[in-house]
Amino acid sequence: MTGFPDLLCLGEPMLEFNQQPDGRYLAGHGGDTSNAAVAAARQGASVGYLTRIGRDTFGDSFMTLWAEEGIDTRGVDVTDDGHTGLYFVSHGPDGHRFSYHRAGSAASRMTPAFLSGDMIRASKVLHISGISLAISESAADTAFAAIAVAREAGVKISFDPNLRLKLWPLDRARAVIHAAMAATDIALPGLDDAVLLTGKSDPDAIADFYLALGADTVALTLGDAGCLVATPADRRRIPGHTTEARDATGAGDTFDGSFLAEYLRSGDPFAAGRYANMAAALSTRGFGAVGPMPRRTEVEAALNSNP
Repeated sequence: MTGFPDLLCLGEPMLEFNQQPDGRYLAGHGGDTSNAAVAAARQGASVGYLTRIGRDTFGDSFMTLWAEEGIDTRGVDVTDDGHTGLYFVSHGPDGHRFSYHRAGSAASRMTPAFLSGDMIRASKVLHISGISLAISESAADTAFAAIAVAREAGVKISFDPNLRLKLWPLDRARAVIHAAMAATDIALPGLDDAVLLTGKSDPDAIADFYLALGADTVALTLGDAGCLVATPADRRRIPGHTTEARDATGAGDTFDGSFLAEYLRSGDPFAAGRYANMAAALSTRGFGAVGPMPRRTEVEAALNSNP
């Protein structure tokens, strides 16, 4: 492996234990930006990951996953300083619930010194989420340092707020996430998060808010209703797709990764939104964040049968 990947994701990977209908827990892989990296790789994108993981069994499992998915791990620091995080997913009438065990994780101890500036400068898109801004001050410093390197090199910034109010209060989250959004080219908010962060409920008003902050593309996910994709010159509502959904744990991350992969391939944000809608819908057919993520052949076949 010589050249650096087009899409570079930064964040915290976490081992997942997902509750099954019989009450047992299925082990898998999670962490929003790692999930997005896998989703993008399965759509054929050239993808790399930046993180710190523990020198432990869970960290080894991620290195195996990323190798199997063809993800460049030259920016992964395997360390004795902290463990690889994990979380549990339970399911009930109100949807899925997360329980996290991440305090002191290796990723939460990231500092700007660990970053591979060469990888960032050589990429075309750097993808980050609000979770990396929330897990620790040093992780937030690392994310903003990566953004600064990318912007100086002309690399596009992709950002998903992925608001987790268990990690920080809303007022602080709003201020820090808005600061990151002001440096963002491709904004990938979810409707529920965006309502809390912007104080607006109308999707068009939310898109206008993020465009005014400086994004040149906003892809606002609307759950079953699909997504709204907006640029300064145009905007379109792209309807969702009905599937036999079992678990939506990885749907948002699948949307992010698939959107970025198709955007890199075509340069068309509206085509990327249509493609990502289908990929996200297909990802809900099984349990776990990564396992059910579709590959390009599946997504294209589904799109051809649902023009």
